[in-house]
Amino acid sequence: MTPAELAVLETRLSVERLAPYRTASGDDLRAAVRLYEFNREVAAAFGATLGDLEVLLRNAMHDQLTVWSSTQHNEPRWYLDPGRLLTTDALDDIARARRRATRTGRPETPGRVVAELTLGFWRYLLASRYERTLWLPCLRGAFPHLRGIRRDVGDAVRDLHLLRNRIAHHERIHDRPLLALHATTMNVAAWMCPVSHRWIESRCRVESLLATQPPTAAVMPPTSPDTGRPASPPPAPRSPNPVPRTSG
Repeated sequence: MTPAELAVLETRLSVERLAPYRTASGDDLRAAVRLYEFNREVAAAFGATLGDLEVLLRNAMHDQLTVWSSTQHNEPRWYLDPGRLLTTDALDDIARARRRATRTGRPETPGRVVAELTLGFWRYLLASRYERTLWLPCLRGAFPHLRGIRRDVGDAVRDLHLLRNRIAHHERIHDRPLLALHATTMNVAAWMCPVSHRWIESRCRVESLLATQPPTAAVMPPTSPDTGRPASPPPAPRSPNPVPRTSG
């Protein structure tokens, strides 16, 4: 793109929106646009992976809640709260989900209700307030390969929920710890189902895209005052105690 075209694009995307990308790119508009494009691509890839994980998570938790509610309350529709355990906020979320599930005149089914419940709803079912009432007797079973505690799952799903919200609102994520969040995503999937974990991992493009991330101001190589091009790095200092090379 020409400088004039870049200026038009900045206006259309908004100067305010591109400002953090310009800052991260040393106030270079062309580099800022490249970083914006990278952010869009990695957000789309992460969004797809988080979508797969969300379906896996809600189904695993729903299955456990159904069995538990049937056994304890003779009512498989756990979202009716037969044990009077859920908070007002959770019940409000369920009421909205039930309305959305039947808004076109379709009959209500558990699957349709579950599909309308947000990731935030499932996140908060993993909160400490439900440790004794839902986690220990029920939801722990949704994560049969977990070698930790409820907080490990709750913290992981919280972090992924916050990332998913940033993606949904088209906010920047390139400055987030994406490799660590990718690992968190895969951990949560593996805690639930190794087969599903391998499927999600095999389809995920996040790691390959991160390898193409443009440098930001914090890590951009210094430029030569004469040419404006990246300067050659100084030679690495010799180690006072070099480690001898070994074969293999």
